[in-house]
Amino acid sequence: MAPQVDVDLIARAEAWLSDDPDPVSRAELRAVIDGLPGTAADLSDRFAGPLTFGTAGLRGRLRAGPNGMNLAVVTRAAAGLINWLGAQGGEGPLVIGYDARHGSREFAERTARVATGAGREALLLPGTLPTPVLAYAVRALGAVAGVMVTASHNPPQDNGYKVYLGAALGGPAGDGAQIVPPADAGIEAAIRAVASVASVPLGGPGTVLGDDVLEGYVRSAAAVLTEDGPRDLAIAYTPMHGVGGSTVVAAFAAAGFPAPAVVADQAEPDPAFPTVAFPNPEEPGAMDRLLALAASSGADLAIANDPDADRCAVAIPGPGGWRPLRGDELGVLLADHLIRRGVPGLYATTIVSSSLLGRLCAARGVPYAETLTGFKWIVRAADELAFGYEEALGYCVAPAMVRDKDGITAALTVAELAAELKRHGRTLADRLDELAAEFGLHATDQLSVRVDDLAEIGAAMGRARRNPPVTLLGAPVVDAVDLLPENDVLTFRTATARVVIRPSGTEPKLKAYLEVVVDGDPATARTRAAAELTALRAEIAATLGV
Repeated sequence: MAPQVDVDLIARAEAWLSDDPDPVSRAELRAVIDGLPGTAADLSDRFAGPLTFGTAGLRGRLRAGPNGMNLAVVTRAAAGLINWLGAQGGEGPLVIGYDARHGSREFAERTARVATGAGREALLLPGTLPTPVLAYAVRALGAVAGVMVTASHNPPQDNGYKVYLGAALGGPAGDGAQIVPPADAGIEAAIRAVASVASVPLGGPGTVLGDDVLEGYVRSAAAVLTEDGPRDLAIAYTPMHGVGGSTVVAAFAAAGFPAPAVVADQAEPDPAFPTVAFPNPEEPGAMDRLLALAASSGADLAIANDPDADRCAVAIPGPGGWRPLRGDELGVLLADHLIRRGVPGLYATTIVSSSLLGRLCAARGVPYAETLTGFKWIVRAADELAFGYEEALGYCVAPAMVRDKDGITAALTVAELAAELKRHGRTLADRLDELAAEFGLHATDQLSVRVDDLAEIGAAMGRARRNPPVTLLGAPVVDAVDLLPENDVLTFRTATARVVIRPSGTEPKLKAYLEVVVDGDPATARTRAAAELTALRAEIAATLGV
């Protein structure tokens, strides 16, 4: 039997189509409507609801309809944002950046025309550039807000729209940072109040900035490091088909490092990301070409950025070959390095990251804070933030420069640390062993479940709430915390293990963050920790029913 066709849905689709300014997406939607009733499920999904502001803004599949990223949705989003900025009394220009994904430049240019149509100055970055350059520009240019068109490390069929606020509306800790409540809800309400795309006045193209902002970013990034520190280090690097390549090479040159060897077939931006299943350094196999280059070139260190270069992944050589560091390992290495350099201020991480940073800060006598997941919270932990990180490869080593995660300054800082250790005949692995000997080995891992139906995530969280574990690894659960209704997060702890479970804020995933602490010789402890993490992953999978 053919699916029933919802007459009201068809009427809404026809109305959307008539208001869509893009002939390509109009043709796409027309084909779906004309394909009824066989396309009923597709049409229903496209109109299931508008994309909503999640982590910093919009993110979704490139497709026609309100539940996708397209020119109509971006026009409404830009109009809502501009109207909200005006209602808040925000003055100053809107600065706009974009990556090399499909549609990014068009979305950025449309945002500029919406801004100028409303009488606000629009400044576009000069070409496809990393997200940290946009975050830097918001501060450097004294902008009221910034928009970055990117889907970061999402699959090729996605795009997104990140929103940053300047000092006037974001405050000192939020100057150049991603939006947080209630701004997100306010902007979303303003977007919904836009009557139609046709009603949005469009102005001129705005001002395309010269290279001054990028050059300022590169100079500032190089200045993050100790000026007279060692620079003898062989580096292998990949931008993973993203927009970080030329900026990273320029930053390493400005800092005095030898030019990194770059993975040739991932060096230039490519929105198809042809050599990786997912353009995310965390995904299995994503760094294979980098590790091969590191081995063949005799590198001391391997570094990868995600496609918009706000995340940084690092791999190190070992007796069994090259291995990627976990986000928590790199986070603690960077924090330890900055503390040893005497960088003052508060050191912060999130509730899902390793507990080791807290122990390190307590031992060194420096301020520490733990926040909800997301850099929008990390950077607001204190006005005088020294460093922040999250286990998902996000690091903020220079909050006065970029109030967000920055994969380029993180890459420079870990290179500085590696070069300093190399001068003394030591490695990052040696420093990790020293930290493990001092504080116990804090080993972390993830159980990550990608879903097609978001309802599966809610069902799994419900199972964990109805039947929470009473033991983990044979030890009693001594602390169980449920952050509902404010946040959909569950935490279970024993004396030596911790599990944090939450839905991803950026992808259709359910994530469980696992940590075990093992004392003793680091090599022996790693073997034991690996076995415990495997067992813990199985226990949590059973609890979630996944």
